[in-house]
Amino acid sequence: MLSRQVISGTLRSNASRGMISRAGAALSSARNYATPASSIDSKPPVAVYGLDGTYASALYTAAVKTSALDSASKALATLSDVFKKDPKLAVILTAPTLSPGDKSQIIQELQRHTGGQDKSDIVKNFLQTLAEHNRLGLLEGVCEKFGTLMGASRGELDLTVTSAAKLDEKTLKRLETAVGKSEYSQGKKLKVVTKVNPDIKGGLIVEIGDRTIDLSVSSKISKMNKLLTDTL
Repeated sequence: MLSRQVISGTLRSNASRGMISRAGAALSSARNYATPASSIDSKPPVAVYGLDGTYASALYTAAVKTSALDSASKALATLSDVFKKDPKLAVILTAPTLSPGDKSQIIQELQRHTGGQDKSDIVKNFLQTLAEHNRLGLLEGVCEKFGTLMGASRGELDLTVTSAAKLDEKTLKRLETAVGKSEYSQGKKLKVVTKVNPDIKGGLIVEIGDRTIDLSVSSKISKMNKLLTDTL
């Protein structure tokens, strides 16, 4: 079983002290996952931020040390697809009224979706840890940021495109090609992640690596309002 020291060490290496203390408190009493393998470089390839990023990094380290990275990656990718297909799931997981029985049923249902992908039960135990500490609401973010870590480990760079409505494949391909030819791609293979957010009203928000290009209508309106306010 992976010792608490493995996760605690990962959390200590995170730059955000406040985030570490919150995540560390949740994981310090977590069940052991599996026996760690020695002399393995388990450090996450890139930094991912937020409390969900801290949990994703801890899970990544645990999966590497137990030789379960591939199976954990497949299981979390499947769960990420579940969130995309059922938007209500994220709302359910954040409900403050969930009883221990409710959480147990939710975990069983999530396991049903992952099937035999989680061969070492590392994701199952991770879900139980989140449930015990009322952190199931972080799961969607953990899946996304774990995907970022996996992409980075393969030498990929995330290209996240947020639009007010779903974009067609032709538009996405043109955007991917344009970014791929720019200096922003750093010569790396791009991993396209799409998001839909009606609040941006139109246009696009393009995130690549740690850069953000905000071409949304909502951003333009905000800038216009500020300009009018400052002028008047």
